[in-house]
Amino acid sequence: MKMNNKLGWLFTSPYLIFTLIFFLLPLLWSFWLALTDWNMISPIINFVGFKNFIDAFYSPAVRASFFVTYKFLIVFVPMALAMAMVIALLVNSLPKFKGLYMVAFFLPYLSSGVVTSLIVQGFLSHNGAFNTFLRQRFDLDIDWTGNPTTAVVIVSLMISWKMSGYYGLILISGLQNINQEIYEAAAIDGASKWTTFWKITFPMLYPAFFTVTVLAVGISFGIFTEVYQLTGGGPNFATNTWQMEIYNQAFVNLKSGYASAVALIASVVTFASIGIIRTLLEKWGEKNGWS
Repeated sequence: MKMNNKLGWLFTSPYLIFTLIFFLLPLLWSFWLALTDWNMISPIINFVGFKNFIDAFYSPAVRASFFVTYKFLIVFVPMALAMAMVIALLVNSLPKFKGLYMVAFFLPYLSSGVVTSLIVQGFLSHNGAFNTFLRQRFDLDIDWTGNPTTAVVIVSLMISWKMSGYYGLILISGLQNINQEIYEAAAIDGASKWTTFWKITFPMLYPAFFTVTVLAVGISFGIFTEVYQLTGGGPNFATNTWQMEIYNQAFVNLKSGYASAVALIASVVTFASIGIIRTLLEKWGEKNGWS
C-alpha cells in the first residue's frame, strides 16, 4: 500500500511541480504586488496596503470591464454553443467521411488569433471590398469596430468561428454515445425531428453540453487578443475586457501593483460566475436524470 502511494506521488510529481512553479508562486507574488505601488522599473517598492483594491472598485474602467465581460458572456456563449451544435448535428448525420469534415471544422481552432484579427480588420476596413460594396449597392457606411454594439458582435463571431469546431468535436462524441434504439422508439411513436431533438437528443447530451458550456464561459472571461488587435478596448470601453484592463494598467501605465489587484478581483469574479453557472447546469441535469 505504501509502495502504491509512493508511485502515485512519483507519477503526479511533474504536474505538482509545474503547478507550484507556474501557478502557486506567481499567485503569491500577485498577492504581494497588489499591496504595493511597484512600477516594474524602480528598485523601490512601497507598501500601500489595500489602496489598489479600493481604487479598482471605484475605477470607471474596471466597472466597464465587469459589465463588458458579462456582455461577451451573453453574446458569445449562446453563439458558440449554437454553432457547435449545428456542426455536430450536421457532421453526425453524414453517412461517411465524418472524421474528415470534423477535422475541417476543427482547423480554425489551431489558427492564430492575431492573424485572424488582422484578416478581419482588413476585411472590415473602411476602404475594404466589403464596405465598398455596401456603400455602392446599399448606401450603407458602417463602422463595424467603431460602434459599441457591432464591435462586441464582431469579436464574438470571430471567437465563435474559432472555437465552434472544438466544441462541436466534444458534442459529436456525445451524440455518438446516445443509444439509437431510443430514436427508433421515438420514430415509432410518431415524434417529429424537433420533438426528438428537445426531448431526447438535447437532454442526453448533458455531459458534453455541460463541458462545452463551462469551457465557453471560461473563454468569455479571458478574451484579449481579438479585442487588443481590433478595438483596443474601445469604443468608449465597450470592449474593454478584464484582460485588456489588466494589460493596460500593467504594461501601458506601468502600475503593476494596481494591475495585480484588478487581476485578483477578476479571478474572484470569474470563479464565482463559473461556479454559479455550473450549479445551474447541474440542477438542470438532475431534472433530466443526471446525478
